[in-house]
Amino acid sequence: MKRRDFLKDTPLAGVGLTVAAALTACETGSENQIDTAVGSTEKRAEGPIVIATWNVPESVEIAGKMLADGKKALESAIEGVAYEEANEENTTVGKGGAPDRDGTVTLDACVMNSDGNCGAVLAVENITHVAALARKVMEETPHVMLSGKGAELFAYDQGFPKENLLTEASKKAWENWKTKSEYKPVINVENHDTIGMLCMDSDGDIAGVCTTSGAAYKMKGRIGDSPIIGSGLFIDNEVGGAVATGLGEEVVKTVGSFLVVELMRNGKSPQEACEEAIRRIVAKGDRYKEFQVGYVAINKAGEVGAYAIHEGFSYTKYQNGENTNTPSGFYAK
Repeated sequence: MKRRDFLKDTPLAGVGLTVAAALTACETGSENQIDTAVGSTEKRAEGPIVIATWNVPESVEIAGKMLADGKKALESAIEGVAYEEANEENTTVGKGGAPDRDGTVTLDACVMNSDGNCGAVLAVENITHVAALARKVMEETPHVMLSGKGAELFAYDQGFPKENLLTEASKKAWENWKTKSEYKPVINVENHDTIGMLCMDSDGDIAGVCTTSGAAYKMKGRIGDSPIIGSGLFIDNEVGGAVATGLGEEVVKTVGSFLVVELMRNGKSPQEACEEAIRRIVAKGDRYKEFQVGYVAINKAGEVGAYAIHEGFSYTKYQNGENTNTPSGFYAK
């Protein structure tokens, strides 16, 4: 029985049914039967699954093969996105990312594991693999977030090398931008955007990563949704996970990834949840015509959903040795 069916009954009756369902699951001893009153599905996915925003076949294959070898979800996701963080041709993630308006490349990332623990780094200079650094914040400090120079110094303490993130190609593009009078986001102008990745391992545990160089030519110090837990990424291992991409300011306003997961908790499929989260954004007025936002989500049954405001968004999935890239549905017809 779905959670939305519980809501048709009185609160007291719903409590009784919840207890009864939990007792029944214990009596049957079924490993796959989970209390649906907390939004989980009754069946667990077969085998590991990786999904990621945009067309990133190498990244999902790296993560998928690690999962197939028995590695855990978070470790696999971090290694998967590390490929794009080091890919200098990707101008929206890691080394080679577009700088801010002063010519400085700063990176943001967050991670969240199946236990609900998380870590994030914001506005980090000179460090390529910020997703791995976010994990270090989670595991080696009492904090959730480190920013700027503090995050950079912590990285050196943890053995991360100092690297110049501004490539010649990114520098030339920035110099060309400086001849223009005003910056305005262009929908899907680049072949990649923020890389969000969700992994489900062989134990059925879900973890995720979100990593980015942020908006091209942003104001110095600008932070979008990517390193913000609940906006760029959210995991609830009883329910599923979600990641966001696109214009971060608009994702933050609806705490988008958390919203997607909560909608799944309340009975929606990943696809339905992504679509509703996009509707929450476009309902705020006609400004959605000027920017892109996309979501990707997975639930405990291994069902996947993806949706965006505009055409052009896609997601990559790796399962059972097969790598596929699929255009998402979109709102603006």
